[in-house]
Amino acid sequence: MDSAKSSDRPALSYLAPGVTRSAKIVVAGAFGVGKTTFVGSVSEVAPLRMEEPITEASVGVDDLRGKPHKTATTVAMDFGRIHLLGDRLVLYLFGTPGQTRFRPLWQGLTEGALGAVVLADARDLDGCHEVLGLLEDQNTPYAVVINVFPDAPRYPLHEIRQALALDDDTPLTECDARDRRSCVYALITLLEYLTTRQALAPLVEPRS
Repeated sequence: MDSAKSSDRPALSYLAPGVTRSAKIVVAGAFGVGKTTFVGSVSEVAPLRMEEPITEASVGVDDLRGKPHKTATTVAMDFGRIHLLGDRLVLYLFGTPGQTRFRPLWQGLTEGALGAVVLADARDLDGCHEVLGLLEDQNTPYAVVINVFPDAPRYPLHEIRQALALDDDTPLTECDARDRRSCVYALITLLEYLTTRQALAPLVEPRS
């Protein structure tokens, strides 16, 4: 997936003067689920990307099934920034690498995070179990977001919730990682959940 065009992104390279709160949010998920695209779609600044081309060394190590057009992979992190709530809140987004061999980086990137968006691919839901387990071990609250790929099957969300063994109160929604609006909605869904856990209250108020 290609990220949003730079022309669609506000030319914003500073913190708004009304910012009263900042938070670190992790964008996690398995290899190739669209984390880099998600961060690039919502970031108000040119996202920092630490990618390397996929080479023959990845053969037999990284699962490229269903990803014939993927030519690069994140090897450290993606970074972006977005203002929300009338510029009162700034989110710093940290996208994690998807491969298991980068697990030590996952642990470092999740430290100090207020919460996480876990992207998942309906074609390989098992791929996000390890990420969910890591976040639960670190007591990092998360929302699961199904990235709707054009050729992916569509399942009712209650079936996905059951397949992933998610708690009833864990947010579960869908997005198109290429579309800024749906990605922002996914972030807001996470923030509303964090509000119920008192992590952001009273700055954020859930929709009625």
